[in-house]
Amino acid sequence: MENQNTEELQNEPQPEQQEAPQKTEIEIAGEKNALLESQIVSLKDQLLRKAAEFDNYKRRTEQNTISFAKYASENIIVELLPIIDDLSRSLKSGKNQLENDPFYKGVELIFSKFNKFLESQGVKAMESVGKEFNVDYHDVMMQIPRTDVAPHVIVEEIEKGYFLYEKVIRHAKVIVATSPAEMEVKN
Repeated sequence: MENQNTEELQNEPQPEQQEAPQKTEIEIAGEKNALLESQIVSLKDQLLRKAAEFDNYKRRTEQNTISFAKYASENIIVELLPIIDDLSRSLKSGKNQLENDPFYKGVELIFSKFNKFLESQGVKAMESVGKEFNVDYHDVMMQIPRTDVAPHVIVEEIEKGYFLYEKVIRHAKVIVATSPAEMEVKN
């Protein structure tokens, strides 16, 4: 009897275990292919970003090198500007008395050569007199009440300002016109 019971149990349909459907090789290959394609897209994106970063770095480095070379002489030129100021003042003070003097002519020639040298290095003097005051280019030393000139117009230059290419290396020191009414309010 026991044998019969065990046979019946064996013959009885067992509850089926639900097996996960087996993936076919094609489905597995498709999943791997999709995964690889997403990795390829990600790596292409990283590569493009790195290439763009490198191009930007290269461009910045080139600009820095050009800028460094362009402005390398700035400190020396700034140190030379007082000498050109002194030569200019010497010529102004001696012009009336010594115009035909060979010494005066020699100083004038040195001044001219010095100016040409500075120009060849990218230095340009500012033209300030008659222009409106601009804080980016001028330092006001004094204000003078004037009725013949509009307020905030430069009437005199005490010390010339200079550019090195487009950069201001020394602000011009100037005297600016102001209306007499503005001067009364300040006093």
